Amino acid sequence: MSTAEKPYACSRCSATWQKTGKTYCWSSPEAKPAMPAGCPSGRQATVLAESFDEYRGEGEDAKMAQVAARVEGLCYQPIPGSDAVNPRWTRVEDTIAFAQLMGYRKIGIATCVGLLDEANRLAEIFKAQGFEPESVCCKAGSIDKLELGLDESEKVRPGTFEPACNPIAQARLLNEAGTHMNVIVGLCVGHDMLFNKHSQAPVTTLVVKDRVTGHNPVSVLYGQNFYYKRLQSRRVLPDGGG
Repeated sequence: MSTAEKPYACSRCSATWQKTGKTYCWSSPEAKPAMPAGCPSGRQATVLAESFDEYRGEGEDAKMAQVAARVEGLCYQPIPGSDAVNPRWTRVEDTIAFAQLMGYRKIGIATCVGLLDEANRLAEIFKAQGFEPESVCCKAGSIDKLELGLDESEKVRPGTFEPACNPIAQARLLNEAGTHMNVIVGLCVGHDMLFNKHSQAPVTTLVVKDRVTGHNPVSVLYGQNFYYKRLQSRRVLPDGGG
């Protein structure tokens, strides 16, 4: 495989960061470490430059990029007399600030049925911040999973009525409601993709579903050398799931 064909692997720069506190893309020009093999900054300089051009001007993408960068700056608080910074905003606050700076008013909430309480708390926060929330549950329509072509044995509780998630409907209903931005609260893997695909408004994720870790999937990455080491040595679906 030639250098041009190597897969993108920015994750490998974590070793450089741990050793030097730098990466090629996070260093001043005069202090950059060597560019690693397959680095997008070298291989795809044209794509990177052309993409960045999309953030200039008055278009919607440009405004979103500029506002996101401003919110990133606002969510940290400088420490006087130090080059360190202190994070001060939660993801909820980031989301609120972004929506306010974008001028959004109506915010859709695409929620899992298992997080209705959390979705309601979020809706109340949005109301208090001057927004108009609209929420749609994943099970809206209450259509049995058997209608998807699944076997009874593939349900969570075989032999019972178990409605399928309907993320396309969630997106369409929020489209009809005219939301300016949609927020995902705990949609399943795959269902979140379908919602993103069919949503006309831009989508952000507030809650990522993880039934085991209390919706904190990054904990698996922190514990993979002990509790979740099995993920490095054993397939989740031994037969490939095909």
